Amino acid sequence: MFERFTRGARATVKGAVAHAERAGADAVTEEHLLLALLEQEGGRASFAVAALGLHDRRASLDAAFAEARRRGGLTKADTDALAGIGIDIGAIVSRVEGAHGEGALDRGRGNRRWWWSGHRPFTSGAKTVLENSLRVALGRGDRSIGEEHLLLALTAKPGVVADVLAEHGATCAAVQRALYGRDADGGQGHAQAG
Repeated sequence: MFERFTRGARATVKGAVAHAERAGADAVTEEHLLLALLEQEGGRASFAVAALGLHDRRASLDAAFAEARRRGGLTKADTDALAGIGIDIGAIVSRVEGAHGEGALDRGRGNRRWWWSGHRPFTSGAKTVLENSLRVALGRGDRSIGEEHLLLALTAKPGVVADVLAEHGATCAAVQRALYGRDADGGQGHAQAG
């Protein structure tokens, strides 16, 4: 599949690996893919990111991701659902961090299975985003997978990254409008990644 990626999409994937390495993460996640995408310049995704004001809110994005990592990767919807049945995630996080230190629930650190191979694996969520980017591209009639397809796949996959993007005004529909204009789907229905 990687041969179908444009130069910019390949640079995004390589950038995601670099982000994971700098963060000391065990694996490349959807968050790393987004952070690498935010650094790309000159492509459609870069235009959409700028149009949606995500560059200007990078600190807010980073804070939202840090908070999600503190919650062990739970989305706000997960946290709200658990609160609905009387489970206070904030209290649990406080107790765990009190006993084990700040960031104790931050997944992705400590298991260094990649060390011997020299290659960090991609999480199942990151792999799904890459696979869905192909579906998005094919659904739009595109032969190559570009950064814009990665961005759309990130917004369409339920989870922390899509939630954080939506909180910052970058829903799948908003990204489609920024990329392709008002009638983003050409009257044929929205590209689905799922």
